[in-house]
Amino acid sequence: MSEIKNIIFDLGGVIINLDQSLTIHEFNKISAIPFEEVYTQTAQTELFNDFDKGKISDFEFFSELRKQIRYEGPEVDLLYAWNAMLLDVPEKRLDLLVNMKQNYNTFLLSNTCEPHIACFEKELYIHHGVKNFNDYFDRVYYSCRMGMRKPHREIFELVLKENELVPEETVFIDDSIQHVKGAGECGIKAYLLPKDMEVGDLLKELNLL
Repeated sequence: MSEIKNIIFDLGGVIINLDQSLTIHEFNKISAIPFEEVYTQTAQTELFNDFDKGKISDFEFFSELRKQIRYEGPEVDLLYAWNAMLLDVPEKRLDLLVNMKQNYNTFLLSNTCEPHIACFEKELYIHHGVKNFNDYFDRVYYSCRMGMRKPHREIFELVLKENELVPEETVFIDDSIQHVKGAGECGIKAYLLPKDMEVGDLLKELNLL
């Protein structure tokens, strides 16, 4: 791995602890249909894809979601359920990012939406005293602000082009296999982070730490 100069990190499940089952559980409390019919980690309807790409507003997303699950209660419950998947950011991972940035060009590439950004940035500030992830990476990329999402080639190619990165000198780490495959198709050295493994341990296995 001596030729590696760049590392692209996923966010949820890699830097932030994430549990999609909590969002499914919370929606199932208020939904008239099983929420699994419209959302899982590996498959979701176009509504969620469009929201991840920033193609629809928060209002449009929650209004359509309300219709799909036949929910008539307050929107605050929808937002709470949607954010339930977002857990903590361990201090050791922030320390790891500081360390990695000293030795590599580092980037964050996340499929996410504005409500989730607001939620995890609030958590960052409350627990770590920082407003966002900008200081931990050379550049931060959120799908909802790019108009594209993983695993499509275009999002990886944009990150490579904008930062003049050589794919063969670049590592990508994600906890979703479809995203790993998408990055690999662009020539990036892409690795799946196992569910029970710390990202720092994977970096050690790859001789990057």
